[in-house]
Amino acid sequence: MKDWVAYYDSDHSIYVNARHRDVHYARLADALAGYVPSRAAAVLDYGCGEALHADRVADAAGWLTLAEAGPAVRARLIERFKANPKIVVVSTDQAASMLPQSFDMVILHSVSQYLSPEEFDRRAALFHRLLQPGGLLVVGDVVPPDASALSDAWALLRFGWRDLARCCRVVA
Repeated sequence: MKDWVAYYDSDHSIYVNARHRDVHYARLADALAGYVPSRAAAVLDYGCGEALHADRVADAAGWLTLAEAGPAVRARLIERFKANPKIVVVSTDQAASMLPQSFDMVILHSVSQYLSPEEFDRRAALFHRLLQPGGLLVVGDVVPPDASALSDAWALLRFGWRDLARCCRVVA
């Protein structure tokens, strides 16, 4: 797992330009905010990445915990959201040590494809422990590890980003 964490924690270029990056995060945040079960909900975004517009998710919730493994990304998140009392930034290790049933909703977006089956099972057990009974687990942007870049591009063209529900599984 550490190789992909190091990659995303570095100065990488997976977006065409700054506008592409901003629009991606804005649309994702708006879609995720639509899944927040209540204005009082405690939400965990596990492996959140840059989460440029996490404030939009926080606005829909009681509070939002951003859990990120990469120390450089985490430092930028802390700086970006330091004035927002509804957002707390933690490491993924800190998230793993949180009290049982701490969250009403857990987001795992664009992370599962980097996990081995064993790692995914460990995360699933963690989320089961962290979620309230009847809590919501949102798993998005699931790309099979053997998918080619061509098939990934085809799926984006075919389905687009009109609605997060088209590219994720929601399990209650």
